[in-house]
Amino acid sequence: MKFGNDKDTKIFALGGLGEVGKNMYCVMHNNQIIITDAGITFPAGEVLGIDYIIPDFSFLKQNESKVKALFITHGHEDHIGGIPFLLQQVNIPYIYAPAQAVGLIKKKLADRNIQYKNLITYTEKTKVKFKDMEVEFFRTTHSIPDSHGICITTSNGTIVTTGDFKFDLTPIGPMANLHKMAKIGAKGVTLLLSDSTNALNEGMSNSESKVDEALSEIFSTHKGRIIIATFASNIYRLKHIVDTCKRNHRKITVFGRSMENNIEISIQGGYIKNKDIFISAEEANHLKSENVCILCTGSQGEPLAALSRIAAGIHKQIKLQPDDLVIFSSSAIPGNAVSISRTINKLYLQGVKVCTNTSLSDIHTSGHGSQEELKLMIRLINPKYFMPFHGEYRMLKQHADLGVLCDIPRQNTFVLNNGDVLSMYKGTIKKAGFIQAGDIYVDGNRIGDIGNAVIKDRNIMANDGIVVVIANIDTHHAKLLGRPNITTRGFVLVNENEELLRNLEMISKKAIESKLNKKMNYSEIKNEISSNLSSYIYNKTGRKPIILPVIMNIQKESNGKKH
Repeated sequence: MKFGNDKDTKIFALGGLGEVGKNMYCVMHNNQIIITDAGITFPAGEVLGIDYIIPDFSFLKQNESKVKALFITHGHEDHIGGIPFLLQQVNIPYIYAPAQAVGLIKKKLADRNIQYKNLITYTEKTKVKFKDMEVEFFRTTHSIPDSHGICITTSNGTIVTTGDFKFDLTPIGPMANLHKMAKIGAKGVTLLLSDSTNALNEGMSNSESKVDEALSEIFSTHKGRIIIATFASNIYRLKHIVDTCKRNHRKITVFGRSMENNIEISIQGGYIKNKDIFISAEEANHLKSENVCILCTGSQGEPLAALSRIAAGIHKQIKLQPDDLVIFSSSAIPGNAVSISRTINKLYLQGVKVCTNTSLSDIHTSGHGSQEELKLMIRLINPKYFMPFHGEYRMLKQHADLGVLCDIPRQNTFVLNNGDVLSMYKGTIKKAGFIQAGDIYVDGNRIGDIGNAVIKDRNIMANDGIVVVIANIDTHHAKLLGRPNITTRGFVLVNENEELLRNLEMISKKAIESKLNKKMNYSEIKNEISSNLSSYIYNKTGRKPIILPVIMNIQKESNGKKH
């Protein structure tokens, strides 16, 4: 695929533009490609039965010999979740990642029995040199340890990608390296790619230490059990929950596989030091309520998560007690508000107290910077050109507007779609065509073979149900044996729609008999059934169920065959 020229540097996204998640960005120079992040996103309700959505790796597969390395900014799923799927399709010579991300990636690959030897840990001091590109790193603040921005230097200019970041002057972990950011900016940056997740939020995000103070106050005053639901990937939140429990003489029992994995890796990496504070559910049940904290998944109302099962009273190991306090130390991801409200209502029905994040109780803060922090990043890096990334279109557009407020010319800002290509040549950047980029669905172990037709059928079955017509035909005598049998699932209640189902039988019978002859064609019979039933059902019910005719070939010479 030809775009730009042979001497330019090309920059494009395979995921992360027009969406929050699925981050994957590429820089291509002189037949060398380096990739930044390989994330996933989780499906919304309209893609039923899909576990993950990953980027389309087709371009990388076609240019596999050019791929030199994958660089990871940090260990969140929307930045590392696609790695197992990428490795199954594309040869990646090296993966460079910070320590926390390395631990999470190893666990992820082990779960899928994928062997990979060239996983290399980098630090802020690491420099990686290729023939025509050099890569270095700078520390940022995020909700997970070891978050970094990446600086890529080529002969055509310098590209900086921030990864996910915020500016927290009183963080739980290390400070972001503002000095290195300013130093990189002073050298001259051609293009900045910056996190747009909270570009719609005015002001500054709250410090994580504010959350620490709020949780500390709750822990010091509440005398019953405390149940906390938060993001399993928010390692700094988990760290200060552990520290707060230590100060208040509480032991922690953990529920949720992702929570257990993140805590295990954080203990191994030294981010969480109080290993002895964790106990089993059985041990927790023998302690006084005031000495127990339950840490669990389910802050987004996920129906199978630990908190949802606790709220519904169906958790096998934990039953709610009257003096329990449930804390949602998280914010609602767009689209999850209804599920969260449903869980909260169930908790109230069980008679327990519930604490959510409000202006009066700072029990959560975002790991992404708000507008003033985004402006600060632009000022520190001081780029000539600006490309907002990691955000829905409205976020990207707002972030571009912030760039203009920070003296970047409007014509030097790029609000792009996945697959759009920028060409950088001797310090000048322009659009230069596009490559294939899109969504690939993952259903269990099946990757990419779940197309739009399958998703459409699943939605129809979910909304309108399915009607199965079973008919026995004596092909030797071209005769229908008995009436067709109508079976439905998710369409109508059988007992309340007997007349409708009888009419469906009669319509099916007439459709079959109209096509019976010595040279009968099964496809024609099935099409006739589907056509006649579809129009009748829609006229009567306004619904369009999937209609599945099954013809049984009954002959004296055989025991019966399905068609």
